[in-house]
Amino acid sequence: MAVTALYSAHYRSLVRLAVLLVRDVASAEEVVQDAFVAIHGAWRRLRDTDKALAYLRQSVVNRSRSVLRHRAVVEKYAPKGLPDAPSAENGAIGELERSAVIEALRGLPTRQREALVLRYYGDLSEAEIAHAMGISKGAVKSHTARGMAALRMALEQFS
Repeated sequence: MAVTALYSAHYRSLVRLAVLLVRDVASAEEVVQDAFVAIHGAWRRLRDTDKALAYLRQSVVNRSRSVLRHRAVVEKYAPKGLPDAPSAENGAIGELERSAVIEALRGLPTRQREALVLRYYGDLSEAEIAHAMGISKGAVKSHTARGMAALRMALEQFS
């Protein structure tokens, strides 16, 4: 089955993409699994099965945005209490987050971060990024240029 082949070939790279966007391994895995479930259900309605990977990437980006929006609402209305003890998973993610580049990426606006992650981590073309983010190629160029400038400044201050 074509979805199984896509899963085998691209699951890990899509999870890595989602981790960089949502900053949480468990949520990233859930986002990617949901994207694969959605494409499985929509496979017969897919006009061009050659574009299934692009559909998956766009789905992962959109679902990551939804996770971040949901987190923002939960954090806004969460009762103030004692902090939870960090989990082992948080410790593992903490190791990844100590990287200066990851820290600098976190400080970028969402669209700039998405454009940079898709371009330099996902190795996508401007057209593929535009499709995944639902914006024009010109907007991709703008977000990428602004994001790189902000990253340079943040990394210069960091070192």
